[in-house]
Formats: sequence, structure tokens, C-alpha cells
Amino acid sequence: MTLGVGKPVPAAAETPSVGTEARDAADDPEIWVDPKNPGRGVVIGTDKKAGLYVYDLAGKQLQYVPGGMPNNVDLRDGFPTAQGPRVLVAASDRGRPGAGAALFLLDPATLRLALWGEVPVDLAEPYGLCLARRGDTFLVIVNGTDGQVRQHTVAAGADGKPLFREERRFAVPSQPEGCVVDDATGRLYLGEEGAGIWRFDLGTGPAKGEIIARAPSGMLKPDVEGLTLLREGASTYLIASSQGDSAFAVWNVEGAAPRYRGRFSVMASGGVDAVTGTDGVAALGGQVGAFPQGLVVVQDDEDQGATGGRQNFKLVDWRAVKAALGL
Repeated sequence: MTLGVGKPVPAAAETPSVGTEARDAADDPEIWVDPKNPGRGVVIGTDKKAGLYVYDLAGKQLQYVPGGMPNNVDLRDGFPTAQGPRVLVAASDRGRPGAGAALFLLDPATLRLALWGEVPVDLAEPYGLCLARRGDTFLVIVNGTDGQVRQHTVAAGADGKPLFREERRFAVPSQPEGCVVDDATGRLYLGEEGAGIWRFDLGTGPAKGEIIARAPSGMLKPDVEGLTLLREGASTYLIASSQGDSAFAVWNVEGAAPRYRGRFSVMASGGVDAVTGTDGVAALGGQVGAFPQGLVVVQDDEDQGATGGRQNFKLVDWRAVKAALGL
């Protein structure tokens, strides 16, 4: 892959390469910050051939949880369990027998991640995943390579095991993957890799969707991959991976109609190589460790200098993105 064509933004830090020697292994990240102490938190990243990695907010590896073939990962704070609130972490998983989603719990006191349960999903090949919260209800949304989407509720049962129930199903015309939910507005954003970004309501009735950004276009060059949201004051930004030209497209989505703001690409800086062929992306506004206004984490298709061309995740200061796009 060639260098990205978006407005240049410097990489701030990076994680070690994933341990899998085969390429195309790192895929999707997510970020959690302690609401009581923004200096504490983790980045969770998938190795879709082997398991999950947990990093600190500077990119240092803290933990590796082997098992399965986790592709996309997402999380929600404040999940009630008998042991107290936990961070619910879920990953779409094609590698655990009988499972379509693997559920984990992160202990906010220790920052340790543990497998909680494996739940079946009625899909031929589970692929993308995102979580949502609607009031006190936690939702797991999984999509498959054939365009099918399943929306489930999840809770901890009396026996401590997951209670997982399908709530509705719908589909897009071709293969999707990345998705993200704006809990505040009840909107689900779903990337159809070769066609663009859909927006759906997060209700329980028939899904009503519309394409808000098409691909290929000046905004997106297929494949459309990771999607994430970043909130900053009254603004909510949707960020999408434009894998075909190693760029990231940004929209304001707090209003009724999305407002396109431009594209950026992550370039080499301070000994960290540039991002090419990017897949997953995660973002979080506000103080995130050493990043005072927010952090963006992106997958890099080839970590330069790594044995066998392995992949990793790059960390980007949100201030640099804002400066590049004039946000």
C-alpha cells in the first residue's frame, strides 16, 4: 500500500507488532479510560488469528488473552455483574466452536481482561461487531460477510453467565464490517465495504437505513473499514477508515444531516512509521493519558521493520487531526 493521500497528521506512538507471524492479523482497536482518573486506561486490539492484546495508553503491552479468531472489538462501561460494575468487551469471533461473539469483562480496578462467555450468533460467518447501550439495556450487534446483521441484548444472569437474546435482524446488500453506535442519539453507523456508510435507528422494529456517504467517492475509497465516534463538547465526529487510499474521512454527525469535514492520513514521525492500508480505528475525546484533548488509535497494515511485515496499532493525538482539518 502507498502512503495516504489525506491531510498529513504525525503518528505519536505505536504498539508492538502483534505476535502472529502471518500478515493480516491486527485488525480493530478500542479505548477505555477510567472516568475517575483519565490517566488510567487501556487500548484493546484484536489479532484476528490468535486473540486480544491489552495495551496501556502509551502503547505498551500489558496483557495478551489468547484464543479464538477475534475480528472487531468494542466496549461499554458500567456493565452490572454480581462482582460490581465491569467494562463489557465483545469481539466478533470466527474461531470459537459454536460462537459468533466472544464476551469479556475488564476489571476497572486491576485493568485485567478475562473471557466471560462465548455466544452463538445466527450468521454464516460473523465478521463485524459493535456494542450499544439503550438506557439500562446493553446491546451486541454482529454482522456477517453476506450482509446480514443481528442485534442482541446481553445481561449477566443469576448464574453469572451471559443472557444473550436476539432482538432484531436486517441486512445490507453486500459485505459489511465496521460499525459504531451513538448511544446519545440512538443511531447505528454501519460500513458496507464496497458501497459506503449506512445509518440506521437503534430501535426494535423494522430497521430503517440510509446511505450517508458513498464509496467509491472523493471521501471513501473501498474498502470502507473501521468506524468510530469521538465526542468533544457539543460536537460528535464520525471517523471512517478509507482503506483503498490509506486515509480517514471525518464528518460531524450531531445534527440531522452529516457534515463532511475532510480526510487525514497518518505519517511517519519520531521513529514511528506511517500508516498504510488501514483497517480498524477507535477514538475517544477528552483527556486520554498523555493526550489532553483525545486519542485516535488506528491499525497499520505493515509495521516497518517488524519481522515478516507484521501489523500493529498507531496512536494519534486528536489535536493534530483538528489542526490538519481545521476543526
